[in-house]
Amino acid sequence: MKTIVGVFPQLRDAEDAVKQLRTLGFTQDHLVVLIPGAANKELDSVPTTQTEQPGMGKALGGVIGGATGLWAGGGAAPVVTSLLVPGVGPVIAIGIALTTLGGLVGAAVGAAAGDAVEQSLDTGLPQDELFVYEEALRQERTVVIALTDDPAQEEAAREVFVQAGAESLDAAREQWWVGLRDAEEAAYEAPDGEFARIETTYRNGFEAALRSQCRGRSYGEAREQLRQAYPNIYLEEPFWRGYERGQAYYQGRLEREKQEVKRPDKDEPGMRSVA
Repeated sequence: MKTIVGVFPQLRDAEDAVKQLRTLGFTQDHLVVLIPGAANKELDSVPTTQTEQPGMGKALGGVIGGATGLWAGGGAAPVVTSLLVPGVGPVIAIGIALTTLGGLVGAAVGAAAGDAVEQSLDTGLPQDELFVYEEALRQERTVVIALTDDPAQEEAAREVFVQAGAESLDAAREQWWVGLRDAEEAAYEAPDGEFARIETTYRNGFEAALRSQCRGRSYGEAREQLRQAYPNIYLEEPFWRGYERGQAYYQGRLEREKQEVKRPDKDEPGMRSVA
């Protein structure tokens, strides 16, 4: 099963893309839309497990708005899930494909991460890409995921994303690293030009720390997983130094999220209508 991902700065563009995907034959069990920023009071009212409409009631009405209308005329209503993603915050996920993307959802909420991520590999969602989804959502972007076994449909979906103004997963990943690179080069404290030489190895270590199986684990604790995933470089100094920095980055993200939640005036900033 191939996974095609589009990252959209504007939700309305994501809506247009989903409508186009529906005309290409993508059914609701092969589409997922991830929308950032439900307000905390909505999360207080909504179960954090998969729930089918109309069981959602009115709690997410203002947040979901017209997004569920993307599946209008497609039969059963989509699954709508409220996720509290560590380091990201509240996220609304729409689409029956959530039931087959247990790896993404399971890893996001921290439940049975190891088994969940292995399941995600079977459905085309590599565990080392999960942080890219999360980073996009932290930046208030909407993520659309399409699944297909048909090469022609896959190519058509990629074209739809391009035409709708989506950023590719690779581009989102590069943009994320560009935003971090200068700080990481300074932290590495290498002679001029040295960081560029070891950057790929260092970055692999940094990103490895963000894999679901490694989060919150020291290099020593995760060494066996790292050996399996990066057999040729896991012992190199730039790799393990990058890994340590990646762990610090993730922990800092969690701390920032906690501080945001504690703010008494943080009630509505992520709230928006998608009608």
